Amino acid sequence: MGKVFIVIGVVFIVIGLVWSLFGKLPGDFSFKKGPVTVYFPIMTSIIASVVLTLIFYLISKIR
Repeated sequence: MGKVFIVIGVVFIVIGLVWSLFGKLPGDFSFKKGPVTVYFPIMTSIIASVVLTLIFYLISKIR
């Protein structure tokens, strides 16, 4: 169980580093009207979903 937590921690560190490199992707929308800004991270959400799906798939295959 300890090894699983170490792997998950390393995965989160890698995701954080990659996330900081990308910033705002072309598919992310933001609207600003006066003092209100609304941000829709559509492309970032899709990429995060695909990456997490692959990670969980690989973890289930290892078990």
